[in-house]
Amino acid sequence: MALVYTEEQEMVRDSAKGFLAEKASVSVFRKMRDAGDTLGWSRALWVEMAEMGWAGILVEEQYGGLDFGMTGAALILEEMGKNLTTSPFLSSAVMATQVLRGASEAQKQAWLPKMVSGEAVIALALDEGVKHDPASSQLQAEKLGNGYRLNGSKAYIIDGFDADGYLVLARTDGEAGDQDGLSLFLVDAKAKGISTSSTKLLDSRNYAGAKFDNVEVSGGDLIGEAGKGLDALEPALNAGRIGLAAEMLGASAQCFETSMEYLKDRSQFGQKIGSFQGLQHRSAHLYSELELVRSAVIKAGQDFEASAEHSGMIASLAKAKSGEVAILAANEGVQLLGGIGMTDEHDMGLYMKRIRAAQELLGDYAFHAGRFAKWRGF
Repeated sequence: MALVYTEEQEMVRDSAKGFLAEKASVSVFRKMRDAGDTLGWSRALWVEMAEMGWAGILVEEQYGGLDFGMTGAALILEEMGKNLTTSPFLSSAVMATQVLRGASEAQKQAWLPKMVSGEAVIALALDEGVKHDPASSQLQAEKLGNGYRLNGSKAYIIDGFDADGYLVLARTDGEAGDQDGLSLFLVDAKAKGISTSSTKLLDSRNYAGAKFDNVEVSGGDLIGEAGKGLDALEPALNAGRIGLAAEMLGASAQCFETSMEYLKDRSQFGQKIGSFQGLQHRSAHLYSELELVRSAVIKAGQDFEASAEHSGMIASLAKAKSGEVAILAANEGVQLLGGIGMTDEHDMGLYMKRIRAAQELLGDYAFHAGRFAKWRGF
């Protein structure tokens, strides 16, 4: 399949570009950050996004969604990356909805319509340490009659503070590190025994820590088969990694565009610094790298649409490459801008901080390079 966008996908991109530039630009993010907003995103704006169909872009039509596909969702995230837009789009509309494709009909009916309308946000409670490693989960799910009792804690839950529900990865069998023995539960945030706290990282986004103290869930809260939680989680992780790759592509492209504008405008020694051959070489190299990332993101979206469960290799490739190039784009931006690039008053630093955090989320370069190498037989 050609690595190009369809006419419908381009229309989605154009719509997102105009909407986000008007209502969710980097200046809006800066105001939220400076105000110390704990939630980190606007519920009213999220409802507007839902009205545009974004909250249900990957949800089946029978539950009110568009079922438009991952490539279209990635285009929205790319524009969000350009604007540093904060919203639960990645966590709830992209990842959580993919987990719920494997849920029971009762779970889908209870949650998906509310998620599509923007009324409810669900976050994935996966990791427990500073590095992404779902298989190392130790939060215990002890059998209790027809249900389970959850005890343990989760860290760095994306959009987890003030979420309406959690998809909790818990160990029903085995030891930390075992691929089997993990189960997924859909837990209402109002359940007795759950306590959450806001966690702020350098990108000033919404993350949370959560403790589960004798939280009782029913057998109906289990997603898929007990002990096979990683299998149920794989499509969501693939979608999330592709989404983060697209977001970092957008942030990288904005860093590049800002740098190019500066090179064309700034004069030194009586001439525009964009005429210096050394800077031209660096700019051409970065442009080429960005085009490689775009190809990887498009291919990852297409592979996901063909088979969400088997798109892991290209999703890892896209996540690894986008993270590597995004760090390059941010570093080059700071250096090309000179002293002002190091100040908080310039937006370049905000992009650098978001890129650094996004590169770590759902696995950093080393994590995905290792996965890709294993798939390739190394």
